[in-house]
Amino acid sequence: MKKSLLFFLLVFFTISLQAQKDTVNIQNRPVQRSFTADASNISISIFPVPVRENYFSIKSEKEFSSVKITNIIGQDIYRGKYNDPQTLAKIVLDNPKRGMYLVTVVFSDGLRIVKKIMIEQAE
Repeated sequence: MKKSLLFFLLVFFTISLQAQKDTVNIQNRPVQRSFTADASNISISIFPVPVRENYFSIKSEKEFSSVKITNIIGQDIYRGKYNDPQTLAKIVLDNPKRGMYLVTVVFSDGLRIVKKIMIEQAE
């Protein structure tokens, strides 16, 4: 009786394990991104750094069509769009607060480059 009970439990346990076995096939596909230009070849200068007044300049060897500045939590504090693309632009901010900001430069061909700047209080 004990042997048959043990056999029954062993068979039941094996069947229940196989019944609960779920297989999931996940295929990792590499993300394919195609860029028309390589961002590492484009030189952007932002000066003066750190920014101590309410303005700074952006200079690029390639023409850009817009500039956006966001604070670290993602709030836009400046947006500038140029009808004729620029290689040099002076950005004037309205009473900027001290902190780290992200400058997104969008070029005529749609390429975007993001740079960090630090704004400090004027001395």
